[in-house]
Amino acid sequence: QVQLVESGGGLVQAGGSLRLSCAASGGTFSRYRIGWFRQGPGKEREFVGYISQNGGSTATSTSVKGRFTISRDNAKNTLYLQMHSLEPEDTAVYYCAAMLYHVGMHYSAPTDYRYWGQGTQVTVSS
Repeated sequence: QVQLVESGGGLVQAGGSLRLSCAASGGTFSRYRIGWFRQGPGKEREFVGYISQNGGSTATSTSVKGRFTISRDNAKNTLYLQMHSLEPEDTAVYYCAAMLYHVGMHYSAPTDYRYWGQGTQVTVSS
């Protein structure tokens, strides 16, 4: 099984940028689809984006499209979430999660991800 550890969160002013990292260990990283989710105060966990096993396919939610970019380096067992033009509404705990894909799974469904990191807090001040 794979273990995931997020890092890079912090406090940033609106309009600023942050890059989150998700380091994987204990498994073959390149076998997993990886997703980013977030959970704001008093909100349900929300899909942010995902990247395919080889990095050739990505998708992001409409709320972050054009501002957030997902990438991965399988040689370093690391996933990245580059965030630009941050807004106070982006304040949340951000999680990376790993999925061993099977037919019928969907990249935006948190229940289809088996392994989760502990999360990293991102706070955007206005």
